[in-house]
Amino acid sequence: MTADSVHTEELIALADEVPVRSLWSYQAGEPFTISVSFQTEEDCWVEWLFARDLLVNGLVGAAGVGDVRMRPRQTSGRTVLQLEIESPEGHAALELDRESVQLFLEATIAMVPLGEESDYFDLDGLIDEITNV
Repeated sequence: MTADSVHTEELIALADEVPVRSLWSYQAGEPFTISVSFQTEEDCWVEWLFARDLLVNGLVGAAGVGDVRMRPRQTSGRTVLQLEIESPEGHAALELDRESVQLFLEATIAMVPLGEESDYFDLDGLIDEITNV
């Protein structure tokens, strides 16, 4: 797997039982970060970034403090992932199929195994970016 490898999946979230398209992306070159974009209008997407560790922990128990929180929850006889996101513009509580999110996470782990993120992270590139402002 190379540092420029990317994995993206489209998942449907529910917000008060209204379907919301979401695009989940993971880049091996940014191994600590998950990107999730939610479609708010036909051509308008809102992107959220959070730590992959938050997803790892949120699939098995309550995780996150602040703007992004998640936890598994039983509803209608199945387990969902409840994702809460908050910003100055508002708050959203979304439900996702836990198994689909788990499969997305497993794909990221196949790209960059847990605990090996620093092997894929380009620290020199980040320093160059910060110092060449």
